[in-house]
Amino acid sequence: MCRGGREMAVPKKKTSKAKKNMRRSHHALAGISLSICSKCGAPKRQHRVCLECGDYNGKQVLATEAE
Repeated sequence: MCRGGREMAVPKKKTSKAKKNMRRSHHALAGISLSICSKCGAPKRQHRVCLECGDYNGKQVLATEAE
């Protein structure tokens, strides 16, 4: 018993593996969505600087080794 005379909640039955796995079915990670850089055509993550040419939103924001 806990303090104050209250008892803790206890499940009546064991949760089966199937029920447990069904509950966890929405916990999977989604894949990375890629887009194409408008300047160099390399695949890049959305809303991030292109690692090949250093452009973001049509502007040069990152110096690359080629320059």
